[in-house]
Amino acid sequence: MIETKKEQERALLVGVELQQTENFAVSMEELASLARTAGAEVAGVYTQKREKYDSRTFIGSGKLDEIAQMVEADEIDTVIVNNRLTPRQNTNLEERLGIKVIDRMQLILDIFAMRARSHEGKLQVHLAQLKYMLPRLVGQGIMLSRQAGGIGSRGPGESQLELDRRSIRHQIHDIERQLKVVEKNRSTVRERRLQSGIFKIGLIGYTNAGKSTIMNAMTDKCQYEADELFATLDATTKQIALSDTFQVTLTDTVGFIQDLPTELISAFKSTLEESMNVDLLLHVIDSSDPNHAEQEQVVLDILKDLDMLDIPRLAVYNKMDKTDDEFTPSQFPHVMISAKDKNAKAHIQMMVLAKLKTMFVPFEVKIPLAQSYRLHDLAKIALIDKREYVDDVEIVSGSIAKSNKWKLEEFLGEIL
Repeated sequence: MIETKKEQERALLVGVELQQTENFAVSMEELASLARTAGAEVAGVYTQKREKYDSRTFIGSGKLDEIAQMVEADEIDTVIVNNRLTPRQNTNLEERLGIKVIDRMQLILDIFAMRARSHEGKLQVHLAQLKYMLPRLVGQGIMLSRQAGGIGSRGPGESQLELDRRSIRHQIHDIERQLKVVEKNRSTVRERRLQSGIFKIGLIGYTNAGKSTIMNAMTDKCQYEADELFATLDATTKQIALSDTFQVTLTDTVGFIQDLPTELISAFKSTLEESMNVDLLLHVIDSSDPNHAEQEQVVLDILKDLDMLDIPRLAVYNKMDKTDDEFTPSQFPHVMISAKDKNAKAHIQMMVLAKLKTMFVPFEVKIPLAQSYRLHDLAKIALIDKREYVDDVEIVSGSIAKSNKWKLEEFLGEIL
């Protein structure tokens, strides 16, 4: 049996630059990366400067004729618009061009659908897709009723659309109910972590910055990693030892991107909550990307929207092996590494431990020598700096998270 290779969809990228548009070129480059990640071949790029978007067709009738000619001449399968289209604009563009037209939001949703692996991730993507589809279905219903324009043709169309709307609303309700169950289970696990006193670290950063590669380096595990956008969607938490005994959890979550649709932030809120409840954020930055400064700001803006700016952060400038000697970091404190280098893990551990010492509160306790073996348990949640022996007592000094001081008191109560 001879297998035929499936041809890639040929995509034409379309963008409109308004006077107040920032980082337009960067956004178009990113759209091309998103299109390729979704499996499309970028056959061309069309951009236009305008004072405002055309309310009917987004790009204006004159330029739309030019795009129609490009679509026909270059055998384009799909037009991808670098903005969020209204239902009306989407319908008008498809009618005029005669091919599929999607916007940036639909493209990101498509990639998320490809990448989701866990049950929860698939539910969240499906929910976002349905919420995005619903108003567009309503919009199509309005357009169909106008086009039908008469008794005998309007009724069946409207009835079917109403059934479709009802079906989508039912699916949304069902998925939200399932996600509540999943979130309840997640909250139970999270509560156990809080009670255990284990320090929690979260990896955040722009998509494709190298978070999963760092996760693999720190845990010696095989988390899926690839040089592509949104390689990781599902939150993964692993427990690791930062030193000989000091234990922490490390969580890898979905990467951020500029113009991240609000529906996706909402749909993935429970996943992002794994990072919302950490004690320290490692902000991973692709130092080799020429647009890394803009990407850093996008992450900081999203952290602000999520009320996460107050969480202590350590910047991790990754892919330093691909940067030039003139690279200058803008965030402090920071560590500069290449995650695939054999020394990366040790460098990150050293900087994290140094950061923790600035966050923790110092303590000094006296422990009977007969109880010294119990120090192993304390060292899992506290940083032990010094141990001295005086007569039959061991004097231990170190530091511990404020939230774990009760654990220290509980420990002392058990051994004294």
